[in-house]
Amino acid sequence: MEAEIVQMVVRMFHGEPDGCGALTSGGTESILMACKAYRELARTERGVTEPEMVVPETIHAAFDKAAHYFSIKIIKIPLGDDSRVRLDLVKRAITKNTIMIAGSAPNFPHGIIDDLRGLSQLAVAHKIPMHVDCCLGSFLMAFIEEAGFEVPLFDFRLPGVTSMSVDTHKYGFAPKGSSVIMYRNKAYRKHQYFVEPNWMGGIYASPSIAGSRPGALIAGCWATMMSMGRSGYLDATKKIVGTAREIAQRIRGEIPVLEVIGNPLVSVVAFRASRTAPSHLNVLAVNDAMSQHGWNLNALQYPAAVHIACTLLTVGKVDQFMADLKDAVEAVLHHPEQFTNGSAAMYGMAAAVPDRSIVNDIVVGYLDLCLEP
Repeated sequence: MEAEIVQMVVRMFHGEPDGCGALTSGGTESILMACKAYRELARTERGVTEPEMVVPETIHAAFDKAAHYFSIKIIKIPLGDDSRVRLDLVKRAITKNTIMIAGSAPNFPHGIIDDLRGLSQLAVAHKIPMHVDCCLGSFLMAFIEEAGFEVPLFDFRLPGVTSMSVDTHKYGFAPKGSSVIMYRNKAYRKHQYFVEPNWMGGIYASPSIAGSRPGALIAGCWATMMSMGRSGYLDATKKIVGTAREIAQRIRGEIPVLEVIGNPLVSVVAFRASRTAPSHLNVLAVNDAMSQHGWNLNALQYPAAVHIACTLLTVGKVDQFMADLKDAVEAVLHHPEQFTNGSAAMYGMAAAVPDRSIVNDIVVGYLDLCLEP
């Protein structure tokens, strides 16, 4: 089942006959595996002992986690005016210690697809691997062109792309806890594996981080893909992407105090207070007001913003969303004193703390409390 899942996904993203991969527990593990593989590849083939990866500042925090776990220096590149990573700064940051570059299709904060063609050209020119994080885009990206939406190339059709991470438990609709890490060929994937041939208990080998792996989730993923089929995923893509693009268009046209960030092309639409908005319009307070209407949106920081990730539950609800968003904006503009708690207060407090390590200590305390019996 795992082998069939991997091969189906590889074909969906235009992998070549040598394309391969493995199933993981989620997008974070898929990204960890790619970073680990490229660290090992650079060490064994180029003798790199101080590995670095160059990524956009909007890249998923799983890359920070990989950097922490595997002792890789992470170099984050700022965005240009189009809300995409600046290629000139990526090029400048590449050194003999660079083990990989990466981009998103789309990224989590703003739902923007990076200039992956440009990144691919840099990867080819410098002969370094390139990873595309397609965990959020998932199967929407696989079917988006067939659904009639224009998007730039993002997958293995770009010659510089050597790996991709795709979450089957997002828009693949599989049970939570499954993702696919894909490689252009087995020469990359072998560096992901762990093998200990001299263990007293026998030869030990595992394809990913997990030792014991949940067969039920693999079977659930396989069964979901068989049940949905190409027609099911194509229909879902048309509905979800169409909904997200309508929301972006209507925010631009109907709520001038809000600004859609960049040009979102998939399922996530992020917005912030526009430059012409009153100074007291706190977009995170708008998020709190939307929560009172029953919407569960994501609060963002640097800059303060909010995003909606459209799903099948959002389809057919655009009019309601827009009405509630207009009400939320009006409530915050005219009664800001009513929104002194929630995400607006939390992020406002965090932003006011100059020492980010203090925020880190607070979060560690919160995680400790979550694990108390």
